[in-house]
Amino acid sequence: MDVVTGLVAEKPVVIFSKSSCCMSHSINSLICSFGANPTVYELDQIPNGRQIERALLQLGCQPSVPAMFIGQEFIGGANEVMSLQIRNELVPLLIRSKAIWIWNKSK
Repeated sequence: MDVVTGLVAEKPVVIFSKSSCCMSHSINSLICSFGANPTVYELDQIPNGRQIERALLQLGCQPSVPAMFIGQEFIGGANEVMSLQIRNELVPLLIRSKAIWIWNKSK
């Protein structure tokens, strides 16, 4: 868990992903559409990816990717992120974490 804690420290949005995962790509695209610039770790392309994946599973992320942190808080996977979006709670989280500063709903 310490490795995950270190990777998300002081970053507003972190997404743990795999390059072959279409849901990871979708979540990343969603976050970027709000003007945020998430830090993305592709677990299948970094040396300690398997270790990080085990830690994410211990946090309760099933499947292990995508796994998202906003403001150093574990949000969850694609289902949780999409639920936040549907309830109009995702943008306020991004604003509070300083991942975005303003949001224009008319876009």
